Amino acid sequence: QVQLVESGGGLVQAGGSLRLSCAASGRTFSRNVMGWFRQAPGKEREFVVAISGSGRSTYYADSVKGRFTISRDNAKNTVYLQMNSLKPEDTAVYYCAMRDGTVIIATTADYKYWGQGTQVTVSS
Repeated sequence: QVQLVESGGGLVQAGGSLRLSCAASGRTFSRNVMGWFRQAPGKEREFVVAISGSGRSTYYADSVKGRFTISRDNAKNTVYLQMNSLKPEDTAVYYCAMRDGTVIIATTADYKYWGQGTQVTVSS
């Protein structure tokens, strides 16, 4: 059984930074695409960024490009999301997700395993 556990969320002022972590267990980690998604109140869950199993390929949503950085440490079965220059519109619950595949895809339905989410709140 795959388990994904996010941590690192919190309250930060606009312009600040946070680093989210997602620890995976239950299956081989290094072969799977990992993604971060977010869901703001009253809105649908949206794609933020994904990273290939090797870490060599990434794909970012336009809204976070240049501000957020995804990385992974396959030895620790962990994926990270470094968020800089945070804006109030980044406020959401952030979810870590694992694809049951090796190709980066940006749609929610293509990710099979999900964490419980971690709240990120950016104050103005």
